[in-house]
Amino acid sequence: MTGMKQSSLNLWPIGNCQVNGLIDDAAGLVWGCVPRVDGDPVFCALLSGDRQDRGVWRIELEGQVSARQEYERNTPILVTTLEAEDGSSVEIRDFCPRYERSGRMYRPIAYIRIVRPLTGSPRMRVLLKPMRNYGAEVAETTNGTNHVRYLVGSQAMRLTTDAPVGYVMAGQAFRVETDMHFFVGPDEPFAGNVASEVRQMEELTRKYWQSWVRGLATPYEWQDAVIRCAITLKLCQHEETGAIVAALTTSIPEAPGSERNWDYRYCWIRDAYYTVQALNRLGALDVLEKYLAYLRNIVDSSKSGNIQPLYSVMGEGELDETTAPHLAGYRGMGPVRRGNAAYRQTQHDCYGQVVLPTAQAFFDKRLLRMADDADFASLEQVGDLAWKMHDQPDAGLWEFRTREEVHTYSAVMSWAACDRLANIAHKLGHDEKCLFWRERADAIRTRIEQDAWTENAGSGHFKASFESDYLDASLLQLVELRFLQPEDPRFLSTFEQLEKELRRGDHMLRYAAEDDFGMPETAFNICTFWMIEALHFVGRDEEARNLFKTMLSHRTSSGLLSEDCDFQNGELWGNFPQTYSLVGVINCAALLSDSWDTVR
Repeated sequence: MTGMKQSSLNLWPIGNCQVNGLIDDAAGLVWGCVPRVDGDPVFCALLSGDRQDRGVWRIELEGQVSARQEYERNTPILVTTLEAEDGSSVEIRDFCPRYERSGRMYRPIAYIRIVRPLTGSPRMRVLLKPMRNYGAEVAETTNGTNHVRYLVGSQAMRLTTDAPVGYVMAGQAFRVETDMHFFVGPDEPFAGNVASEVRQMEELTRKYWQSWVRGLATPYEWQDAVIRCAITLKLCQHEETGAIVAALTTSIPEAPGSERNWDYRYCWIRDAYYTVQALNRLGALDVLEKYLAYLRNIVDSSKSGNIQPLYSVMGEGELDETTAPHLAGYRGMGPVRRGNAAYRQTQHDCYGQVVLPTAQAFFDKRLLRMADDADFASLEQVGDLAWKMHDQPDAGLWEFRTREEVHTYSAVMSWAACDRLANIAHKLGHDEKCLFWRERADAIRTRIEQDAWTENAGSGHFKASFESDYLDASLLQLVELRFLQPEDPRFLSTFEQLEKELRRGDHMLRYAAEDDFGMPETAFNICTFWMIEALHFVGRDEEARNLFKTMLSHRTSSGLLSEDCDFQNGELWGNFPQTYSLVGVINCAALLSDSWDTVR
């Protein structure tokens, strides 16, 4: 096989809001978990170090010399063209089926690949080696005339195909003379002719996604970038419950050899808030509605409104962190982590991030289910904790593991929770409740202005925490959260100090202080997008547009971003695709784009 190469983040996501897969730049399915995004990575070559012949589904030509890839317009259907040195070529179409059937959404635990000969007499080899138990062993196989059965844990998956099964199982090259169809899905007989059924699935999946995109209210400029980010954000939602994961992967290090390797296949209340906020600006109400249902279940099952920073996509609270010893890690940079100990942390910003998206449900008449007095009563329990904890130490949004302080961002989120509850009470006609929550919001504001502000030689700025004098990029959110107006001298002076301390050329660090793992080595992409937004707010639009274009240039060939960027050479690091970063693209495009009126 010629596919033994160093892993990279030049990956192409496919999915159907039940399962996802990442295809590398040579048409290898190198990451995919079943039965859902936080499940066992049966395709795990991305994290297998130099053992990329296992945990992979690779299709390649004999004498292959090139691969060209693109998404079919406005869909997550990936089209890869492979060419061999003799000029022969094939086209591979990858997708996970998603469309309405029998009155409900059909989104099986399934991956589909269609291979079509284009030129010459191509000879193709298929390597399909799913793993089980986080890379511990190759899945056991049995086969029939037109299928192969793989035992991948407590369940089995079945490959149904019209390609020669014996060649597929042996990894033996064979000539491609007609279209071939591969369906890896549930271990059950495949109904109907595989070729006609798979082609129909492709057509219905294409129509679903193109219709979904057609309903988006995109900005005039950078439409392709926004659409690709929106589709990918939707793929990060587990539709069964409405949860939105922070990324599709685990343990891609934030910087080379840093051991800042975290499992992001869970729903962070904070990350999901930013995701639904961005998609709502595009009019993608289906994602918001499903997420609000997820939040209602979280609030209902919480103890007196107490909210964890993150949950599983099924709403489970215990996400014990372990390592997977049989996986070497991305480029051999372990450990590979399963679970995330941050669920045990105290992060008080999460109360605001429950209230803020839920508040829309009391005002938006487009929603199928608008919130009512009973929802307000439940939300008030969350608000009570925001009030109680607004001046108490926590790990903060950057999830420090060894220290706690009263973080300004958390306090501002608590203020936002009380502020929005006052707005909701006013909308519902509860005047006394409105006054009650307004007084609480005002009290928190006073405390923040007193304890988070510092004066130095006549020039002041907000601090990252009440106790310390350091800065972090979350202070850029003071305008977005409506705590300050862009023209407020306090925001202008804070932004000036942030640029001096945290800006590194075209990038913005989260913070420049040493943390649990030493000094930060890469820039957090969302912080750079926050800086771009702030530049727009203070009237530096040309600079903002130039920086935005620079950030777009860092995207992978698939048009996406991971969590972090090396601010010296521009290489992407961190889990992929990162919802935070895609949110940044959408929000900045909306802020900076010319109006549609300019072309009407």
